[in-house]
Amino acid sequence: MTSRRSFLSASAMALAASRTGFSAIADDPNDFKLGVATYSLRKFSREQAIAMLKQMKVRYINIKEFHLPLDSTPAEIAAARKEFQDAGFIIEGGGNITFSKEDDQDIRAKFEYARLAGMPIIVCAPTHTTLPKMEKFVKEYDIKIAVHNHGPEDKQFPTPQSVLEVVKDMDPRCGLCIDCGHTARTGVDLIGSIRAAGPRLLSMHIKDLSDSKAKDSQCDVGEGDLPIAGIFEQLHKMHYTGGVMLEYEINENDPLMGMQKSLAYMRGVMAGLRG
Repeated sequence: MTSRRSFLSASAMALAASRTGFSAIADDPNDFKLGVATYSLRKFSREQAIAMLKQMKVRYINIKEFHLPLDSTPAEIAAARKEFQDAGFIIEGGGNITFSKEDDQDIRAKFEYARLAGMPIIVCAPTHTTLPKMEKFVKEYDIKIAVHNHGPEDKQFPTPQSVLEVVKDMDPRCGLCIDCGHTARTGVDLIGSIRAAGPRLLSMHIKDLSDSKAKDSQCDVGEGDLPIAGIFEQLHKMHYTGGVMLEYEINENDPLMGMQKSLAYMRGVMAGLRG
């Protein structure tokens, strides 16, 4: 297993190093969308984050409130949306957004925020009480919700399976955002969880861990224990076309080099899958 992982890692990095651009891979409408969750750049202003994202040569982004506060006015949201789009980015979604209040007005305000920001998907952290209430807003706004699992510490939705059990009979626009690191830490089969989610998999947050059971062991993607190549192979088999968003939670004050390495590795894996 170790030798296979080493081989895949070496092959992926070689492919990444041998190519000068990957926009065609990331932008193929028949492929999944490799991008960045801007939570990764939480220590930086929106202007700084945009400049860093340009250096990473990504197109797809999932916007976190650090770069577009939830309490922004409509004019402020429109201005931020224009900044991202003028910089060449495609807004894959927004979040993670918490839905903990059993209050239709609070839920509506967050859907309105997403609508104005041009977010087709809300990556969210609801409760077992608020999640069913959100379905009517999904239908009204035609905005998807992707429930993000947060691992063993999450009292609501620790695993993809716990999300799937609730959304399986809801509107098809209600689904999952599988977080690879948090999922691995629960001990469930990561690739099997992706397979089981099927069309309910609407977005993904990807990261790597040097110890699949340790939250504090995050490392650059491709240098850890998570089956990154296997994850991408499964997504390819499923004809998945959603976002695969790098959520880089380490080196928060200087994340650029590690994020670039992580994206290069994943681009290499994608290139290998495409032959």
